[in-house]
This record gives sequence, C-alpha cells and structure tokens, in this order.
Amino acid sequence: MLQRRRNHVKPPPESCPLSVCLAIIGGAWTPNIIWYLSQQPRRFTELKVDIPEISAKILSARLKKLEADGVVIRQVLSTSPPSVEYSLSVHGQELMPAIEAIANVGHRLKALALAQD
Repeated sequence: MLQRRRNHVKPPPESCPLSVCLAIIGGAWTPNIIWYLSQQPRRFTELKVDIPEISAKILSARLKKLEADGVVIRQVLSTSPPSVEYSLSVHGQELMPAIEAIANVGHRLKALALAQD
C-alpha cells in the first residue's frame, strides 16, 4: 500500500481571492457573457444570438448572478416597448485580462491537440 504524502503547500487564506474570482467567472457560459459585453452594451436577445448554444433560462440566470455580483450593470431603457441593456461594470472590466489569458491558453491547447492528431 502506498503511503500518503503530506501536502507542503500552505492553504489559501480564508477569503482566497482566487476562489472569489473563480466563483464569479467559473459558471458555465459566464466567461462568454463577459466576453461579449466587453466591447459594448448588449440586449438580452443580442447576447442570445452571440451565444446560440445557451438557453434563455441559463442566460437570464447568469445575467442575474453577474448583476448581483457587481460585474454587470442592467439598465432599463425608456423605449416603447421598454428594453434592457447589459454592460460590464468597472469590476467586470477588471475581469477581462483574466478572460483573455484563459482564451489565449485555450488557443494554444487547441493548436497542440490539432498538432498531435
């Protein structure tokens, strides 16, 4: 029987900033939503077209969570009929370097996988 090795990595602080960040961007489709809001405000239906694989129910839930987390700003426009626009808050914009870094690593991993085939 193998002996269990001790972990020599010190545990993260109680309120680990990595855990806080991943709790925000770790949900399915959340990085995609942040990505599409990074350049300009988008309406719900525009985001649905941007991310066709996401269901309306999940998109709505993710937007509500991102708004509650202070990442997305929801603005009701005084049009007829009323419409809603979503945009990134300052905190949401701060997440973009992390999202871009993840996308860059994804491109490299995809290229590596294609090269191995």
